[in-house]
Amino acid sequence: MSTTESPNPEPVAGGSAAASTATAAKQPHHGGSQETLLEVTDLQKHFPVTAGLLRRQVAAVKAVDGISFTVRAGETLGVVGESGCGKTTTGRMIMRLLEPSAGKIVFQGQDITHMKQRHMRPLRRDIQMIFQDPYSSLNPRQTVGAIVGAPFKLQKVKTEHGTKKAVQELLELVGLNPEHYNRYPHEFSGGQRQRIGVARTLALRPKLIVADEPVSALDVSIQAQVINLLEDLQDEFGLTYVVIAHDLSVVRHIADRVAVMYLGKMVEVADRNSLYEAPMHPYTTALMSAVPIPDPAKRKGRERIRLQGDVPSPLNPPPACRFHTRCWKAQDICKTVEPPLVALKPGHQVACHFPENAGL
Repeated sequence: MSTTESPNPEPVAGGSAAASTATAAKQPHHGGSQETLLEVTDLQKHFPVTAGLLRRQVAAVKAVDGISFTVRAGETLGVVGESGCGKTTTGRMIMRLLEPSAGKIVFQGQDITHMKQRHMRPLRRDIQMIFQDPYSSLNPRQTVGAIVGAPFKLQKVKTEHGTKKAVQELLELVGLNPEHYNRYPHEFSGGQRQRIGVARTLALRPKLIVADEPVSALDVSIQAQVINLLEDLQDEFGLTYVVIAHDLSVVRHIADRVAVMYLGKMVEVADRNSLYEAPMHPYTTALMSAVPIPDPAKRKGRERIRLQGDVPSPLNPPPACRFHTRCWKAQDICKTVEPPLVALKPGHQVACHFPENAGL
């Protein structure tokens, strides 16, 4: 039996130095095509808060409050932000595991925003999800063969040489022994369980995969292995990823473009190199300053930005720019006029009245 890796606690903002070092070896080279696979427009999700005997709605938690972005076929979009910013809720709405309160989700030219579940079932072949916790996302009472083979059964897909052969090929594809077919999840380590989850996700060859914190529950020594596996599979099968993460080191390694969320809003969207070399939004700049740098020579002279106060409640977010209560550049206009998400240079959008690095 393999030993179980200990969960890796979530850093405040940035990522672990070990993860940064481990993932620095390989850089993504896939840039995607010009074909838009997913288009999200003004997406919102408000969770009602009820009170009293009649359970009347008295407020709403604005988990996601009007975000727009596109994902091109073959690329990886990273979605980053602090806990509670709405990134996981966004991923679940894309998967239609949550019903959007408003907005529009278009997949391959088809509006799926409020599509009924019976109509969504055929689309499940093309849209799949990798869940955060490899310990709870696998049924402990089922064998690996039953878990990975479930998509074939649910979608009534016939394979050329039978389901068992197809499952064994998938296990081999993700770096597991095909002979593990009859084993149970508790017999595997955390990294191996996540590979089982990836194999299940790949069974029907989806076009879009939403990966919700795919390595955050894994030991840092295993994270790079799983990330490199996802990249290799993307290159082999032309997959498109939306990777939700809090670890900026992981996102820098795997993403082509990065979207930064704060309190239900997208504050900056840019390609990876542009964002990491010259972030424009003050919140992104603060996040970048918290990323550990293993090399002491490079670390010397770098200013660490410490944000004052706590993240406001999504029950009652600040007016206009939601970051103004913690921003060192905030002025009166930030409290009264919401900054639109606009492109200040090609491929780099930011929602800020006083952006950083705007002239670079």
